[in-house]
Amino acid sequence: MAYNLLKGKKGIIFGALNDQSIAWKVAEKANEEGAEFILSNAPAALRMGEIQTLADKCNSIVVPADATNLDDLQAVFETAMERFGGKIDFILHSIGMSPNVRKGIPYDQLNYANFLKTLDISALSLHKMLQVARNLDALNTWGSVVSLTYVASQRTLVGYGDMADAKALLESVTRSFGYIYGRDKKVRINTVSQSPTMTTAGSGIKGMGSLLDFSERMSPLGNATAEECANFCITLFSDLTRKITMQNIFHDGGFSSMGMSARAMDRYEQGAVFED
Repeated sequence: MAYNLLKGKKGIIFGALNDQSIAWKVAEKANEEGAEFILSNAPAALRMGEIQTLADKCNSIVVPADATNLDDLQAVFETAMERFGGKIDFILHSIGMSPNVRKGIPYDQLNYANFLKTLDISALSLHKMLQVARNLDALNTWGSVVSLTYVASQRTLVGYGDMADAKALLESVTRSFGYIYGRDKKVRINTVSQSPTMTTAGSGIKGMGSLLDFSERMSPLGNATAEECANFCITLFSDLTRKITMQNIFHDGGFSSMGMSARAMDRYEQGAVFED
């Protein structure tokens, strides 16, 4: 059911890869709620995914861009402003990748060149995005920027590796830039800490199946799906949440407030062994 929450709004959605990705679901929901937007992802990701199908469905275009490259980002924002005849209203940052995690390199043996790539792709890309947008004055007053994060930014989860450090940095950038952008332009910036979700990126994390089972048992409301996350992101883009900024908002069925649940304890008492 659509509510026209984004009627007349324009935006940019970074990170849609295929129909498993949260950014893809956000794009579909934004389209249903009346928004217009352009899509962007790295050229390599575009070759792997099916984003043109999404663009066709949503009457959008795809602008390839390396989110760590300032010139590429400027081209994306300039294209959006030209296409829409002015400023935009929302941005989704759904970008994250760790070469160390992909290659199975443990946290205590990190390849530091890889580590810097992790930070650049997964966190500094948000700072670069915001810096470019602010320099171009690309966002309307009361615009909204949302990034996707995970509870591993604040708690240790085995297997998440240096992505945990990247998510912590992402949340810090949200607060620091959120103050400046909010003070000067009334633009709000928030992160959504989503339940573990079986996206293409998430499936590469060791023990993902066990993590999904554990968090489902721990969360009183159960894991939040990609579709449910998309719905929540839409509310953050809308005018209903104008006074929310610099926040990390948990969208995880209550997992982040739990210590131990009866369902998880029952699993252990049955002798279940989770992957480490």
